Amino acid sequence: MKVTHGSPIQKLDKDHGIDLRTGEYIEFKHNLNRAEDTASVAQSLKRLRDIINANLTDPRKALWVTLTYEDNMTDPKRLYQDYRRFWQRLSYYLEKHGLPTAEYIIAAEPQGRGAWHLHCLFLFPRKAPFIPNSEIERMWKNRKKDHGKGFTKTKGLTGIDNPGLYLTAYLGDMELNDAIAAGNAKGRISEVDTEDEYGKRKKKAIVKGARMHLYPAGFNLYRCSRGIKKPISYSVTESEAMEIIGDAPLTYEKTFGFINEEGQNTNFINFRQYNKSRRTSKDG
Repeated sequence: MKVTHGSPIQKLDKDHGIDLRTGEYIEFKHNLNRAEDTASVAQSLKRLRDIINANLTDPRKALWVTLTYEDNMTDPKRLYQDYRRFWQRLSYYLEKHGLPTAEYIIAAEPQGRGAWHLHCLFLFPRKAPFIPNSEIERMWKNRKKDHGKGFTKTKGLTGIDNPGLYLTAYLGDMELNDAIAAGNAKGRISEVDTEDEYGKRKKKAIVKGARMHLYPAGFNLYRCSRGIKKPISYSVTESEAMEIIGDAPLTYEKTFGFINEEGQNTNFINFRQYNKSRRTSKDG
């Protein structure tokens, strides 16, 4: 790989620049949505998966809450304002009932019709308390005149080996019917088990990655509270990695292959995730 230091493009303003090598005047092209920059979207989801897996080591300590809108609420600014007020009411509820406070990781999910869903992962220092979904919905809607907010769904994550992958799948994939309605049904179609808003199990066809084009340009997919830890990355050999992993179960694996212009395989990258906490919980 040839490495160059510094950029040959000097930025003049947000829309224009100049190529210092040729003196050519350049007009920047801005992305219309996040799907136009697939590398950025992939990195955002990877960071979110890593953050979730670094912090959610024991699913028994977590609650997963989904907040929705009945109306076609399309304002991202209002979305986070509504969440801030919901978090204030939830914090008061926890304090009032003598329950420990939680850290949170929240992620926004755009719907094909334009409205938002907000997925909230609440992490507690010990086993997550039982909070009836009716209470969550009361805190979300707040009062009868607070029109436009829809149903809520509250569930635990016990038994999920790879919560980061499980939760972030909602942010990229779409149900086939929704993807067709949104005009973006291209992509790999898979069948998955899921639950509706009433907790009823069902199978549905999904289109991988179809939701990505619905995110506004420059939109932050997720936000975290201050106590959320950032994952740490470091390099070791394969044998050193396997020694660290030990007998922890494999929860996810994929392999990338690189092919040159002659059609020859030049390299492979094997990506694996293991759940050490699952091994620890089995050992007691």
